Amino acid sequence: MARDYKKEYAASRRPDRRRANIMRKRHRRLMIKKYGAAALRGKEVDHKNHNTSQGGKNLQILTIRANRKKQPKRKK
Repeated sequence: MARDYKKEYAASRRPDRRRANIMRKRHRRLMIKKYGAAALRGKEVDHKNHNTSQGGKNLQILTIRANRKKQPKRKK
């Protein structure tokens, strides 16, 4: 089955998804400022308790593999 690129683009333009993307980028920039770009190369910024509203106090750097393992299970 082919991907529906129009549907994916429309979903990415929804206000809640845009806000989440902005916050994700903001938190990554904050960690780069704090630890440097080299420390984050090949890594992801993670929220320790999945609460995104706590700002910099709740962030940690994890490898991509560790972060993907840690993510909560999604309903199918």
